[in-house]
Amino acid sequence: MRTSLTVPEDVLAAFDETWQAEGLDSRSRAVREAMREYVESHDELEATAGEVVAVLAYDYEHESVIHDLHDVQHEFGDVIAATSHVHHGEWCLETAFCRGPAGDVRELAYRLRNFDAVARVKVMVLGTDRE
Repeated sequence: MRTSLTVPEDVLAAFDETWQAEGLDSRSRAVREAMREYVESHDELEATAGEVVAVLAYDYEHESVIHDLHDVQHEFGDVIAATSHVHHGEWCLETAFCRGPAGDVRELAYRLRNFDAVARVKVMVLGTDRE
């Protein structure tokens, strides 16, 4: 199946450099591999159940989304135990230390990913059902 994507030039250049450095045959092959990894990561997060301890790390363009992010953080205040925030020019890196139902932590990750000004969200589940 053929498809088209809109990708920022700098991201595409870095992606091309990466798959070529790894010796893959084509950009299409690299995109398929990246898609598989994305699906596997999603499936792993979806399979997580029970009470979890997790860290969500995300970076974002400060001015574009800060108020919306604060609204989401307040909405999920029952699972966010603490946050840490650093500035890097117009961009920020934030970590949310979470403890609570896996479904709530998962929903928080999905909500954060839904903002265009959030570049990436990484989820690290440190444990389930720990005291």
